Amino acid sequence: MVGAISYDPIITIEIGPLGISPHGLGIAVGFLVGAWFLLPRTRARSIPDDLVHSLLTRAAIGALVGARLAYVANHLGDYESLGEILAVWEGGISLLGGIVGAILAAMPAMRRHRLSFWKVMDAAAPPLALGIGIGRIGDLVVGDHLGKVTDFVLGYRCPDASVETASPCAPTALATRTVGAVVHQTALYDLVFALALFAVLAALARRDRFDGFLVAAFGLGYGAARLVEDFLREDLRRFGLTGSQWTALVTILACLVVLVVTRRTPRWGNWDAGGPTLGPAPASPAVVAPAAPPGAGDGPGEEGDPGGEEGPRGASPGADPGASGGGDVEGEASRPPAHPRDA
Repeated sequence: MVGAISYDPIITIEIGPLGISPHGLGIAVGFLVGAWFLLPRTRARSIPDDLVHSLLTRAAIGALVGARLAYVANHLGDYESLGEILAVWEGGISLLGGIVGAILAAMPAMRRHRLSFWKVMDAAAPPLALGIGIGRIGDLVVGDHLGKVTDFVLGYRCPDASVETASPCAPTALATRTVGAVVHQTALYDLVFALALFAVLAALARRDRFDGFLVAAFGLGYGAARLVEDFLREDLRRFGLTGSQWTALVTILACLVVLVVTRRTPRWGNWDAGGPTLGPAPASPAVVAPAAPPGAGDGPGEEGDPGGEEGPRGASPGADPGASGGGDVEGEASRPPAHPRDA
């Protein structure tokens, strides 16, 4: 087919005794570039850099664990021992599982440091899309995520049998490759869509929106992309969909609820001091002064208010008891609390 993309993938880059995978290198560069782009956004939200670094470290570890566990769970029949499951260097990770793992690993630290989950995730949404796009370059280099046979102009032509690819190329019942066949290069589609999504999210971030809007927009956009792309992939399916498609479908529905139905910040996850409360509003620390007796405080210098400088006893109901006299009120502790939660 004229116009099909054709090249020999590079599975490993040999540097002396070391072998470096372009796939892993692409993921690492994508993560670092995303982290670099994240820092100005978190600074604008008054989140200290050292705390962001801590969150990123936890997210990196959680991403590795989540990506592997999600893949193994979807391909459990391919593994016969725990050793095979732990052999991550042999390949087999799930991008969506990595995203979920990263969020779950960083979430306890967000709560402990009283950071709003939605503010942090809004800051991370555009960098996440950028990191995914960069990471897909490594998939293209190694020839990974090769899909179904196609005549699309951006399809990839399967190389000779002597050339290694990271995933099977037009497999049949008798062979893992059909030399010369043209297949969908889904990593390329994902790269293009992720970078386009990054541009859209960066534009949306220029206006003030409710907390959670950007991450919901990311979830909706990328979830829709994966839902469509995986129909072009060769992968294990359950009830007609891949594991990533089921995850994407749930994500799409949840994000639609936030963006279309409620159109406001979800009540859960507002752990910052200034975020919405989940229960009754906390009582004011001010103490309500009792009503002044008749004739008191009618004017400066009158009986009961010498010089017009009496403290809160002469104040109007609801006035701040510390507004006049500038200090504590004698006997304040014996007065009834303004709210039961003050007791």
